Amino acid sequence: MNNRDKKLKVYLDRLFLKYKSKYSSDDPVWILNKLKNPENAEITAFIISCYCYGQISQIKFITETFLKSINYNVLRFVSEYKSSRDFKFIKGFNYRFNNDKDFECLILNIQNCILKYGSLKRLFLKYYSTKDENIINSLIYFSTELNKIKVKGTKNFSYLIPNPEQGSTCKRLNLFLRWMVRKDEIDLGLWNREVHTLKLIIPVDTHVFRISRKLKLVERKSCDLKYAVELTNKLKQFDPNDPVKYDFALCHSEIEK
Repeated sequence: MNNRDKKLKVYLDRLFLKYKSKYSSDDPVWILNKLKNPENAEITAFIISCYCYGQISQIKFITETFLKSINYNVLRFVSEYKSSRDFKFIKGFNYRFNNDKDFECLILNIQNCILKYGSLKRLFLKYYSTKDENIINSLIYFSTELNKIKVKGTKNFSYLIPNPEQGSTCKRLNLFLRWMVRKDEIDLGLWNREVHTLKLIIPVDTHVFRISRKLKLVERKSCDLKYAVELTNKLKQFDPNDPVKYDFALCHSEIEK
């Protein structure tokens, strides 16, 4: 490791220590702390992650409004959802690029995967291999399965669950996996026995992209999946087993300037 990288490691580790504690910065992940049932937390985390674009306050507002309306029992609501009976709970659930039919489509796709595989974790693990360099292959199948059901009236459902084959950074899918695999005061670690943290890819949004460019961590200029992989590989120099641990700190330090 050269002198510049040594200095970068010191800086990144300081950022990590600053933000590693619970409630260190405003974030939708804290909503999940209210949920005790792991299966309930898993589905809730996936739904929240799908809507993690835009302002944090707005993300928290729409997701908490929905959760309160169903008494935080997402597992039961999704598993037993029937449009004729339950659409009233999500009617008007419109957020930026997505409308309430997109949300219904999301619920039905999750329901279908639960019926078919038993849980989102089992779906992901069906295509996960420790021999793969990272989780991209599994993520492709995961995304494909969760895009199978179509609902009339959707506005932009594919935006909620992008496919890695299209080159997107897949920030929100990778964010969900960070929550599921890493285990500390921030992330839940519900899948940490089956999936290793070194296989994760950092969730790259505009904030992480901006600060990683400022720090010259990556030479690539396009904000895409290749950028996310390159950034992850660079961060492995600073922590080979858990490079994605820097994500929360990088993101929120940029948000808070």
